[in-house]
Amino acid sequence: MFDKMKELMEMKRKMEELKRELDSLELAAEDSLVKVTITASQEIKKVEIKGEPASMDKGKLEASVADTVNRAIRQSQKTAAERMHKLGGLGALGGQA
Repeated sequence: MFDKMKELMEMKRKMEELKRELDSLELAAEDSLVKVTITASQEIKKVEIKGEPASMDKGKLEASVADTVNRAIRQSQKTAAERMHKLGGLGALGGQA
């Protein structure tokens, strides 16, 4: 019983460490119109419009923002999954009796 508690506490410590790492790791996705900066924990930090928005086609700009945000999110998910895998995943607790 004590060993399981010790394992749980260690996993909690590792997860807190992973969260801090993901919160501090910034990634970027961009195209010719937009650059999106996001953390690996999926918090958007910055959206930059390249150029003067008034001179841009509204539909193209909107599509660019949506596409770039989606790519940034996928990149952050992939990075978080890779870091989680290095940690050993959540399967380390096993659920074995």
